[in-house]
Amino acid sequence: MKYAPHWPLAFLLIAGACASAADFDVKKKGATGDGLTKDTAAVQQAIEAACAAGGGTVLLPPGAYLCGTLELKSGVTLQLQKGATLLGSTDPKDYRHNALLVADKQHQLGLCGGGCIDGQGAQLYAAIEKDGAWRKPGEKRPSENVRPMLIKFTGCADVTLRDLTLRSAACWVQDYIDCERLTLEHVTVRSTAAWNNDGIDIYGCRDVVVRGCDVDSADDGICLKSGDAACDRVLIENCRVRSSASALKFGTASHIGFKNITVRNLEVYDTARSAIALESVDGALIENVDIAHVRATNTGNAIFLRLGHRDAKSPVGALRNVLISDVTVEVPADQPDLKYPFPCPPVRAPHNPFPSSIVGLPGHPVQNVTLRDITISYAGGGRRERAQVTCDRVPEQAARYPEFSMFGELPAWGFYCRHAEGLTFSNCTFRCAAHDYRSALVCDDVTRLDLAGCRLLSAGDEPVILLNAVHGARLRSCPPPAGARPFLEARSGCSQITTVP
Repeated sequence: MKYAPHWPLAFLLIAGACASAADFDVKKKGATGDGLTKDTAAVQQAIEAACAAGGGTVLLPPGAYLCGTLELKSGVTLQLQKGATLLGSTDPKDYRHNALLVADKQHQLGLCGGGCIDGQGAQLYAAIEKDGAWRKPGEKRPSENVRPMLIKFTGCADVTLRDLTLRSAACWVQDYIDCERLTLEHVTVRSTAAWNNDGIDIYGCRDVVVRGCDVDSADDGICLKSGDAACDRVLIENCRVRSSASALKFGTASHIGFKNITVRNLEVYDTARSAIALESVDGALIENVDIAHVRATNTGNAIFLRLGHRDAKSPVGALRNVLISDVTVEVPADQPDLKYPFPCPPVRAPHNPFPSSIVGLPGHPVQNVTLRDITISYAGGGRRERAQVTCDRVPEQAARYPEFSMFGELPAWGFYCRHAEGLTFSNCTFRCAAHDYRSALVCDDVTRLDLAGCRLLSAGDEPVILLNAVHGARLRSCPPPAGARPFLEARSGCSQITTVP
């Protein structure tokens, strides 16, 4: 199962250099670069001149260019030289289209040069909050609709960002909507200035490469979403992510689909929620996903796959044909991001540690998922007196926001699977440091379960593997851990369960 995209040749050759036919220096248009004078008009004039000339490079020499919203145009590359900062205004009135840099239905766009885009998000957020125009009954903070992003490109083609630092957004850092042939390469994100600081949002885009990026964000790190179009033919590789939510996430907006996605070589650290989260809750089709070579330390959850039904107006989607391989995750006892400015809101009810999970809906199973060469180390420590639950007491939560903690207490410490078909665990190792009374693996309403060469190294008081309503399960070379009592239990509704030493 390998779903590496077949990129069009023209896409692979896009914008290799940070240069165009002509250069347009913003200082020649009157920009000061002193960080105090608003240079919006001068920078926009340089952009317009480059576009009128049929394309060119707009140069920002070293300095700080204080600006409100800028509109990037077709054929224009914005080059922020080393030592140059595009500085977002802290006055909310200086923004249109809800972003510092916007483009709509433009093509051949570029941002590059080794400089920085700084949204001054904390100050801008404070100014928006002080204004108070956003306040509506029930709202606790300004919504995403009134907090500017750094970058928002919609319906664009042939877009390249390379060798830039994006810092301190008041909202999501960068949002690419319905774009084609998008490349983000060696982009550094440092944005923990406010809530909802997603590092990279890819929203219904096709032919995408995210390569060599380093993301530190107060919300999801690299997040694929789907509105009016599917994310299709996406390659993510050689990236480093810290997040106060999930590191790699498909959803929550999940209306059309995510398909033909390849992910390679992710380093995840100090991340509050999941290292990998694939979520279809609004009718999306998630299929042909290949994720490999992920190393996650101090991360709240390893793997979360969820097929839900949040949008009652849409049919239930599908989640199928997923391969996740060569993944190592270390899950600590404490919340991993507590030292950061905007940590993830904690689960308030007392609970035992949450396992990884793969969960569909009755009559709508997650299909054909293979987990290969997976090692997850848990802190353990689950206690009956804190909470306990049996399979029949776990709520469906079909319409709830998807998150690995959404079901509350679960009967497994390692992996919990429910409503799945064609589920394979191959060469997987799960261990917990402290005693946990629960089962290592629980499968409920699963058809065609295959466990091969798996090592469940910690035993609790419950059976190490618990099967309920499982049809067609095969266990091969899965030795019981020391002290297991018992190792395997098949409860009500199980059939065709075979074990091979």
